[in-house]
Amino acid sequence: MFKGNSMRFVAVLLAVLASFVAGPNAALDAAPQHRDQAPGFYRVKVGDLEVTALYDGTGVFDPHWLNGTKPTMDGVAKALQEDPHMLNVADTGFLVKHRQATNPRRCGCRHLVGWGSPRALGGKPPQRRLHAGRSRHRLITHLHSDHVGGLTTQDGKRVFPNADVYAAKAESDFWLSPEIAAKAPKDAQPFFQSAQAIAAPYIKAGKWHTFSGSEPIVDGMRLVPLPGHTPGHTGYEFSSKGQKILFLGDIVHALRVQLQHPEVTSVFDIDQTAAAATRNQLLPRLASEDVLIAGPAYEFSSPGALA
Repeated sequence: MFKGNSMRFVAVLLAVLASFVAGPNAALDAAPQHRDQAPGFYRVKVGDLEVTALYDGTGVFDPHWLNGTKPTMDGVAKALQEDPHMLNVADTGFLVKHRQATNPRRCGCRHLVGWGSPRALGGKPPQRRLHAGRSRHRLITHLHSDHVGGLTTQDGKRVFPNADVYAAKAESDFWLSPEIAAKAPKDAQPFFQSAQAIAAPYIKAGKWHTFSGSEPIVDGMRLVPLPGHTPGHTGYEFSSKGQKILFLGDIVHALRVQLQHPEVTSVFDIDQTAAAATRNQLLPRLASEDVLIAGPAYEFSSPGALA
């Protein structure tokens, strides 16, 4: 799993810890849907769903973090000269409301430093301050520490004591395995240790759950396996009144590059061959379907975070 780019992967991931993607629950405290817009928030309707993109900072994706053929990367370099902002990204979370129920899609990370997320440093990013404690299910795309760091406090306590956390079995088995961690490069082992420490209080409380197929977790949600970035990387597709939205997780990092060149991989991808194959299978399907896509690192705007 850690062939070739493991040291580079570790160095880069340490530098870009961000927020994590989590998930909704259909039986939560009632809260009215909103019709207003505000700086740092963008709302869109998907059937009966109200999806809010929550801005939590900006950053720039380094072109050296991308792996592609020389002609492709030369094209990226030329495009960056013409548009220096081409690889700008935003750390974005998502809030979903359905049938008068408030459903946090994502919480900012707590004490971890990430892509221009200064609010996370104070331990009270907007998503947590407004919605922590209401969630009953947290659906995790993958167990990189920049996506699950907000599950626990700095002293190792559960941020969501009433929440049940769900992750793919392949993902949980990989990162929570002492045997796999022991065989990983020395500099990669802290990421295993982080995942294990974050999961531990939920496991102890009986709040850590895994899925291995298409078993239902939340009404109106479909599991979408997207392996490659990590072994059990999973997307979540919600449907309402014939409309759909897919939360992609980290299947695409550099939107304006990888949509045109899905074969281009990122140093973040543990299995780069599988990650490229997943993109090559997924993107044509999305192009032929009427589905909204939401990613945590897309440039923040109405057609960005929600594209």
